Amino acid sequence: MTTTQARELPRWRTDDLYAGLDDPRLTADLAALREEVAALEASFDEVGVRKGGSAATPATLARVLDGLNGLLGRLTSLRGFISSFVSTDSRNALAQQKMGELTTLTLPLGPLRSRLTAWLGEQDVEALLAASGVARDHEHLIRRSVQRAKHQMTPEEEDLAARLRPSGAGGWAKLHGNVSSQLTGEYRGQKLPVTALRALATDPDESVRREAFEAELKVWQDAEVALAAALNGVKGEEGTLAARRGFPDAVAPSLLTHGIDRETLEAMQGAVERSLPDFRRYFAAKARALGKEKLDWWDLFAPLGRSETEWTYEAGTRFVEEQFRSYSDKLGDFAARAFRESWIDAGPRNGKRGGAFCMGWKGDQSRVLMNHNPSLDSVSTLAHELGHGYHNLLKAPRTPLQRETPMTLAETASIFCETIIQNAALEQATGEERLYVLETQLLGHAQVVVDIHSRFLFERAVFEKREGRDLTPQEFCDLMTWAQRETYGDALATTHPYMWAVKPHYYSLSFYNYPYTFGLLFGLGLYAQYQQAKAEGREADFQARYDDLLSATGLADARTLAARFGIDLHAPDFWEGSLDVIRGQIAAYVEATGG
Repeated sequence: MTTTQARELPRWRTDDLYAGLDDPRLTADLAALREEVAALEASFDEVGVRKGGSAATPATLARVLDGLNGLLGRLTSLRGFISSFVSTDSRNALAQQKMGELTTLTLPLGPLRSRLTAWLGEQDVEALLAASGVARDHEHLIRRSVQRAKHQMTPEEEDLAARLRPSGAGGWAKLHGNVSSQLTGEYRGQKLPVTALRALATDPDESVRREAFEAELKVWQDAEVALAAALNGVKGEEGTLAARRGFPDAVAPSLLTHGIDRETLEAMQGAVERSLPDFRRYFAAKARALGKEKLDWWDLFAPLGRSETEWTYEAGTRFVEEQFRSYSDKLGDFAARAFRESWIDAGPRNGKRGGAFCMGWKGDQSRVLMNHNPSLDSVSTLAHELGHGYHNLLKAPRTPLQRETPMTLAETASIFCETIIQNAALEQATGEERLYVLETQLLGHAQVVVDIHSRFLFERAVFEKREGRDLTPQEFCDLMTWAQRETYGDALATTHPYMWAVKPHYYSLSFYNYPYTFGLLFGLGLYAQYQQAKAEGREADFQARYDDLLSATGLADARTLAARFGIDLHAPDFWEGSLDVIRGQIAAYVEATGG
């Protein structure tokens, strides 16, 4: 995609919140938020919200939670607005300044949440639920706080840890984001952003893919010292805090954060490991189709088949809206609104972060960032992120505290919407087009199952080794290569040793990986139930229950919500059933490639 084409792609609307970063209203609202944070601190002090503080009453609980909900609601729009500039232009000095200001003025929120957790953890929960409607509305928050309170340090330590995070792990994460978004590499006599180099991995010409891959590795190698320092900083802090809070290992805190238990993780990952030989059949079939004995890393995203559809951004939006509407008018209307109201920043450009995400904006609105290229995979990404937006729409009537959703469940709607798109494309395809769609599906599934598992293995190993000392860039590369060999097996002739530098997930939330696998397999399981309901004429009933589940992802844990659909997350059979869907796609792919 040329720079001119990127400029022509739509950018998200921001002026419905503020005229710009220098809008006096933004300055006034930041000042008002600072006063609101101070007022909430005073309220917590007066009520006695702390470890060993006053017993909660219906009135004091309402005062505390209503105050926090109000502040969090206003914070969503302020953070979203400023992020909309930082994420699309990391060189925007005013945006970085405003984000720094927002980060500083909200510093007390971390300690306040720790105090709230400690306070709720000491209450007579059953008595409080019986006496307070606000407590019943926030029952999941209260019960989760009881669990979290068991792993808190002293109040003084929690306060210090929260206040230091922006200049500790948060600062390292910011460094990674700023450095990586500005990296460029030499490719065939021209300077290209590293995101553009990575995008060439989908080129049909192997020489283009290989040279872009080699140029990309050189970029990461040149930046490895700074990025290794950032990763050591993030994992060092997270590991130290996990141990100090009494967790048995680095994975345990993520289970609380992601809203699942270890039995669920082990059941899912056991099924994943049993599926790896099946994915290797897909890799082997792709290698044969490319005329190679084994795939090289630069072949993983190589296109196969041929699409007669020109997947321009405009064609993609039409297809998404049409297929969403085939599921329900509500979902179709949502997509049409997102396009009409300019919620999406679509094109890649210098200074814009790579990948894609969806963030809350105001009310039931969201904003979606992506880096479009003309492919079905990019259209699937658009559907995926709009799924997050639909999820936000359904949660909008809840309070901010009720909307807090673990990553495991946050991926449900996005995977479901992506599946709608890909299945529709497959149903309409024959011959080379069918192979193209199967390739797109399996490429994505392999990333979320195989590559994500390698990322989990890598991160767990980093935590274990980081307990002793900082790791060198070469050690990170060696661990990354080991993890890829463990998952891809002998399917690859080459690996990508710098994936630890590529993925921003390592620098933000601990174990920001396996929830994607959970989301894929849970979403596929739900979609299979939808197909059965549709065949039996019960689709309206399913849609109502599904929307209710999405609206309630901050009100119960994953296992409780899954049980509404007869799903036991501890049962290997559920995970195997979802993987069987993918195994069927692999069989069709092997047949389509003549394997």
